[in-house]
Amino acid sequence: MALFLTASILMASIPSSRSFHQLRIPALTSARGNSRPVTEKSFEKEYPLCHRSTSPRWSLGMATWSNGQAIQEYKDFLATGKSELDKEDDGPSAIVHSSDPSHVIPLTDAINALGNGDDVMLTPNETLPRSLGGRTSYPIYITLPPYELKEFIANLSDEWKARAEDFVFFSGTKVCGVVEPLLREFGMCRDSMTQVVVGFTLPPPGSGLGGVTRKPEDMACNIGADAQGEEKWAGESQACGKWNGAVASRLDSNGIRCKTVFYREWRRAMWERALYDAVWNVVGSVREDETDHADVAMFFDMEASDMMWELANGLRGGLAVTLIYGFEDRLFSIAEMRGKDEPCELLDEMFDYLQNVFPGKCLMLYEYCNYAKDKRGLLKEVKVPPVPTQLSELPSLVKTGNLRADGVI
Repeated sequence: MALFLTASILMASIPSSRSFHQLRIPALTSARGNSRPVTEKSFEKEYPLCHRSTSPRWSLGMATWSNGQAIQEYKDFLATGKSELDKEDDGPSAIVHSSDPSHVIPLTDAINALGNGDDVMLTPNETLPRSLGGRTSYPIYITLPPYELKEFIANLSDEWKARAEDFVFFSGTKVCGVVEPLLREFGMCRDSMTQVVVGFTLPPPGSGLGGVTRKPEDMACNIGADAQGEEKWAGESQACGKWNGAVASRLDSNGIRCKTVFYREWRRAMWERALYDAVWNVVGSVREDETDHADVAMFFDMEASDMMWELANGLRGGLAVTLIYGFEDRLFSIAEMRGKDEPCELLDEMFDYLQNVFPGKCLMLYEYCNYAKDKRGLLKEVKVPPVPTQLSELPSLVKTGNLRADGVI
């Protein structure tokens, strides 16, 4: 097991095919079939076990481990003595939504639509049922917007505190964002706490025929097979904690792929999704024309790649989170296969849960956010962290009036 952990960390330190490709290494071709001009520099000099940005001003040094969190989490995992996950069955559950009708998010309707019609909807001010479906312990899906979570947890009554082990929290997408810093503040980031990375659509209310809300659909992408012939997936839902089995059952019964994992693995998947939600929306939102996620993957891939690696290196050094090898290709696959007509947006109320959540200086990320605020009139109510330099123009090769990759002038 220790050998596997060491190998996983080393593999995660090596850039994916897209990043190798950007290093301009001789006779190297990416998995996407593209090639770049070669240089005379040796592999050892050109590739110091970290991503080399194509933009010198955003060059990244090797991240260092600044704390022992990863080692401690691994020790805690070994201390449990578990090699397999405990799984509880799905059944009638409680779904907690905002008491403010204007703050009820699409996640609430999605979780309700995925059930069997026997769930109980309630607000934080109401009393939890003593039992549901003959069970005194049942999942309590917390579908509050991220900006209401802190107040919710801080003001839990004794009754609700006693049921905290049954809470189910969500991360991922522009709706749920990253809530780990907030949960950690209240000691709710641990193996037993159920958490879900959202890998399904969250249709807005009334988006279906006849004014009804459409059911969520799977957003997982099959991106081929690995060396052992096993299918590789990107963007799939993942669940950990006490009710991981109940969550997976609820999603599976609706044709939504869901992987059940231990907390340590789930955390990597969550931060991988966080990279996508932060980078794609920032890189696309600063454009003059409306841009969707697929456009970013096609026309602004170099910027997206540079920003991803800046943030990924910060995660390693700041939170001791090493993303799984191949994360870059997985995220580009999501954008290419699922990103058409998904608009790039910067939302004031979600800035602290989508962009302002990464450790380190995040120079490139905040330069773009400041550009969006100053030049595009976005993030008007947000105090974006300052940066030493300001962007006067975007460094993209795709500019108004130039020949684009698709031939459009």
